[in-house]
Amino acid sequence: MTHVQRPADTEGVVPGASRRQVLAGGTAIAAAVAFTAACSSSSGSQGGDGGGTASAPSGGGATVATSEVPEGGGTVLQNKQIVVTQPSAGTYKAFSALCTHEGCMVTSVQNNTIQCPCHGATFSALDGSVTGGPAPTALPSVPLTVSGDTITLT
Repeated sequence: MTHVQRPADTEGVVPGASRRQVLAGGTAIAAAVAFTAACSSSSGSQGGDGGGTASAPSGGGATVATSEVPEGGGTVLQNKQIVVTQPSAGTYKAFSALCTHEGCMVTSVQNNTIQCPCHGATFSALDGSVTGGPAPTALPSVPLTVSGDTITLT
């Protein structure tokens, strides 16, 4: 067996970490990562884990002109995170614009289908139900009223 001796002059030399110090440091890092991950998960998110329940956002009295919502299509109000649709002439619906899969904002409504660009989820413009893709649940509906040619989200 070979024995290694340290030089007699070790002033200013930092000895290597012991196995115990390395293991203790690794355990501390793992605990910090686990704590950070637990603290960063958002409670009440809009489907961030693919299985959460999303509550309907409030329209807060926002308005949109009926002329801005095409028949068979819709308009996404990004600042309110709401999509307003017109599935048939004179029938208007509103839903959360946050996909229930991972919370991405839907971007368009075409042929009565609300489309999420992130993972391809699609929803019905009539009732917000899932029509395709990975979304686990329907888009929550948002109450609205129509008066003349103004849609008010409540």
